[in-house]
Amino acid sequence: MHYDFNTVANAESQTPVPTGTYICRVTEVQEKTARDGSPRWVLRLQVAAGEYAGRLAGWDSITWSPRGVHRVQLVLCALGIDARGEVELEASELLGLKARVRFELEERENTVTGQRRLYLSVPYAGFEPLDGSEEDEAGGCYGDNGSAGIDAEGGDDESSGDGPSLQGVAGAAF
Repeated sequence: MHYDFNTVANAESQTPVPTGTYICRVTEVQEKTARDGSPRWVLRLQVAAGEYAGRLAGWDSITWSPRGVHRVQLVLCALGIDARGEVELEASELLGLKARVRFELEERENTVTGQRRLYLSVPYAGFEPLDGSEEDEAGGCYGDNGSAGIDAEGGDDESSGDGPSLQGVAGAAF
């Protein structure tokens, strides 16, 4: 047998769908704890429409920490939850909600075996409302400043201090 293994990818793919943006439904929420002790909700995202409908697109998580709360707000707003002011929310309330979610390829290497694997991951600002807007009828999901505290690079904009807060959310101890 002769075979040229130079044509075999050196990475194992763990991608159930191609990279891209999909209308996704939250089909499972696992309540966990982040390394810093903050509540972390892990979301199972299933493609809800199109050629890949019914397939698992991937997993993403939101962390209810002072640093992560801006992304929590962005994700909640994209899912159609009004995240202005104080919010009382149970993880199970996310089940069945939909948003447009962008998945990008991420490569991880096992430090022990050297095996590389390709996964789909959701970037920081990878959630968008289904209607494509960032505002609701009440003048914007994000409150008076119109943003979820995201700077141009997609990171937390904690320096301004004028972004809305989700303190008081059930289970969120800051």
